[in-house]
Amino acid sequence: MTVDALDLWHQPGPAVSRLAGRLWREPDGRVGFRYDAEWQELGFPVSRQLPLDCREFPPNEGLAHRFFANLLPEGDARLQLARSLESPNTDFDLLFRVGGECAGAFCLLPIDQPPQGEAARYQALTEEELTRLVLRRGLSQPIGAIGRPRLSLAGAQHKCPVLLRGGQYFLPLNEAPSTHILKFELADYRHVPLYETFTTTLAGAVGLPVVDVELRSVRGHRYTAIARFDRGADSNGDIQRSHQEDFCQALGYGHTRKYEADDGPTFAGCVQLLRETSTSPAVDIQHLLQWQAFNWLAGNADGHAKNLALHYENGTTRLAPFYDLACTRAIPRLNRHLALRVGGESDPGQIKATHWRALADACGIDPRFVEALVVSVAEQLDGASASARAAFERHHRAAPALQRIEQVVARQCRRVLNGTWRRQAWPSPQPTATVPVTPNPPPAHR
Repeated sequence: MTVDALDLWHQPGPAVSRLAGRLWREPDGRVGFRYDAEWQELGFPVSRQLPLDCREFPPNEGLAHRFFANLLPEGDARLQLARSLESPNTDFDLLFRVGGECAGAFCLLPIDQPPQGEAARYQALTEEELTRLVLRRGLSQPIGAIGRPRLSLAGAQHKCPVLLRGGQYFLPLNEAPSTHILKFELADYRHVPLYETFTTTLAGAVGLPVVDVELRSVRGHRYTAIARFDRGADSNGDIQRSHQEDFCQALGYGHTRKYEADDGPTFAGCVQLLRETSTSPAVDIQHLLQWQAFNWLAGNADGHAKNLALHYENGTTRLAPFYDLACTRAIPRLNRHLALRVGGESDPGQIKATHWRALADACGIDPRFVEALVVSVAEQLDGASASARAAFERHHRAAPALQRIEQVVARQCRRVLNGTWRRQAWPSPQPTATVPVTPNPPPAHR
């Protein structure tokens, strides 16, 4: 059966579902989108790139196609998913097969299949089934029977959304919402779950808002369980979705342009996005600056635009908690250059204070404030690294591989704290409480 149209539903469930619009594809594979008339009148924009004042977004424009394609896995994870589902490896075919549980508050369903008018359904996972899921890195079985999972998560690493309740794992069926994302060891990078969990712990220790990440294992196989920031429970305990879009989606870039080196968003462009959209731009821009400083100091070269998101909740638009944090410099054979450049430089070993000053100028922020912020992050990170590792190993077990992260952190922080990152003397930095920007938020996003 060939399917060439999908309906987009908001908050799919027994009582609150609303039709938002329809996707369709042309014979050449390009995807268009049209808002439902009632949603256009009473709803909110699915994306900053898909405003409500425009009813239809034709395939040839690419706006709708880029937004929805950004919901899909990438790279090897996508190839293996397509093989597992016995699906053509096209954006529309994969959205048809796995669009039931996406990032954000919407799901994609066939036009003859509205959301089920019943309570969300889940399949409990036994320890043996969880082990198989971890070993298979979350890959779904081919969809053939009613009730098969329809799960989609963006990114290049293998992931699987689950419901975690009372220590028990459940696999969502159809369009049932999840609460956590599981991420798995890779054949050539078995320490990735360990590094992501510890790096996220370090980021939280220096005051960054981060997602809740826990390192777990089943029958000797490690994985991470990450609490979703776009899911929450209502007063009845039912899981509700809140909307989000990553910065590639919000800025209109396809997933192949998530790195600045690939003509993707710049850091200044990300700052401007927050200046235009955030309900609290000063706070969010300061957190974004701290995130970039942390990436440089903690060796996270993969801080690209798809690892940043806008979170729409309760009438506010905020920078989402930080996720996908890992000291990639501790992993051999990975690119060490930062995904978002600092003052035109991406090589962490070459970045100096003058590059941070250039970044500040590009963002319209006082360079002295930015220098003080970088120094502050270095001081906190240098002081927290050893104690964070000790606490981490008490909770889990001894992990000698974390020495690589400590070495990266110590080397980078030392450059800042002993002053060797400065090429010229700057006026003494005068820290301020908030980023000196001019807030100009748009009307609240519902």
